[in-house]
Amino acid sequence: MKKYIIFLIMLSMLPGQTRKAEVAGQFYTADGQKLKAEIERYLTWEKVVSDDKPIGLIIPHAGYVYSGQVAAAGYKQIENHQYDAVIIMAPDHRVGFDFISIYEGEFYETPLGKIPVDRDLADQLVTPNQDIRYSLLGHEKKDIFSMGEHALEVQLPFLQTLLDPLKIVPVIIGTQDFQKIETLGKKLQALRQEKDLLIVASSDLSHFHAYEDCKTIDSRLVLAVEKKDPKSFFRELAGHQIEACGGNCIAALMIAGGPGRNVKILKYANSGDVKGGDKSRVVGYLSAAFYERKENKMDDHLLNLEEQKLMLELAEESVKAFVNGKKPKMPENLPAITLEKRGAFVTLHKKGQLRGCIGYILPLKPLAETIIEMAEAASLRDPRFNPVKPSELEDIDVEVSVLTVPYVIDDVSEIEVGKHGIIIRKGYYQGLLLPQVATEYGWDRTTFLEHTCNKAGLHPDAWKEKGTEIKIFSAQVFNRETWQVR
Repeated sequence: MKKYIIFLIMLSMLPGQTRKAEVAGQFYTADGQKLKAEIERYLTWEKVVSDDKPIGLIIPHAGYVYSGQVAAAGYKQIENHQYDAVIIMAPDHRVGFDFISIYEGEFYETPLGKIPVDRDLADQLVTPNQDIRYSLLGHEKKDIFSMGEHALEVQLPFLQTLLDPLKIVPVIIGTQDFQKIETLGKKLQALRQEKDLLIVASSDLSHFHAYEDCKTIDSRLVLAVEKKDPKSFFRELAGHQIEACGGNCIAALMIAGGPGRNVKILKYANSGDVKGGDKSRVVGYLSAAFYERKENKMDDHLLNLEEQKLMLELAEESVKAFVNGKKPKMPENLPAITLEKRGAFVTLHKKGQLRGCIGYILPLKPLAETIIEMAEAASLRDPRFNPVKPSELEDIDVEVSVLTVPYVIDDVSEIEVGKHGIIIRKGYYQGLLLPQVATEYGWDRTTFLEHTCNKAGLHPDAWKEKGTEIKIFSAQVFNRETWQVR
């Protein structure tokens, strides 16, 4: 009898078989109908932040009760898109091996059904030296007493809910060898030129720190991801400056995205944010989306006329509400561009004279939220003026300035003095100057760069050095009298 049971177990683990759901009922709901309803509920609470199609996602892999809402913020971004296949990369938590394992079976299964493995695509990832190979390691459980890897499996129900048809390449990264990870990333980068792929990096962040310590550590990881330098990211990971159990997957995604990628941080939380969660030992969760960087970078992020009018009306109504001691209402069904994190200023004039002006330069909050907040600040909290009174409202003209999303440039000849502002960052030093500063002082491009370096606390020629990041941005300025992009 024992030999027969062992034979059945071995038979179930042969290639060509289906990888059964291992953590249904533990990490997520085991009932298919209830599971789909739960995922759809998570998704309805999130917003699409860009009309662009994501090429990659960072998604957490804890139980849905802890990280499901953060995962939904990431997966929401693919809601209206389709892909030829999805490459899902997850770390190995349970077995221990020093290579990259592609599932050699035909299907992965969840309570929502079976998902076929794209073997043709998987074949192109396998390397002759077997650093990337077909294997059951990391996918199937070791024995009847162990549990299968959860980090890949928990991604599947979200993908099944959003994508139809769906093919996957399940990849478990057991190695921490950067050369092997780089090989995988470069192979994926090449395949993206031939196939319409979504690449998912499954990872939680720091583990078992106190609540505030966790947030501090994880904020460093967010900055490391935004730097877009996978080697630097991996060095910080190896040096324990940042923490992520799927850091090898994130590095591979950063490489696969290529040098022209953009990244949007979508949502962050940790297990202490769950109602009743223990804040003494928490785990961090992040969702982020990677996009192609388009050639016409500025124009891709300009508001059209209707969007400008919508934001101006929001600013005007917000000023009136705050001055009258009320709270403005956020409009429903806002365009995606107004939900992007953007810097913006709200300026008030009374009979042609400045009456208040406050704003955010950096993209800290969604544009619509920024405009409401700056409308309050400009009308009630500009330290240069007394708060606006209700009796003044009919004489107040409102102007909105929306900053384009700053993007990294490799060639400083892209900088147009008078049109572009500059952000220079090197290490922990950062400086910013607005477009009009160069015009006011009559600077040329080189002088503008040098003064931005000075603002960052760097020496004037730091903009020429390796490792210095240069971003540029522009602004749209509009009011009732003129609809003009400067």
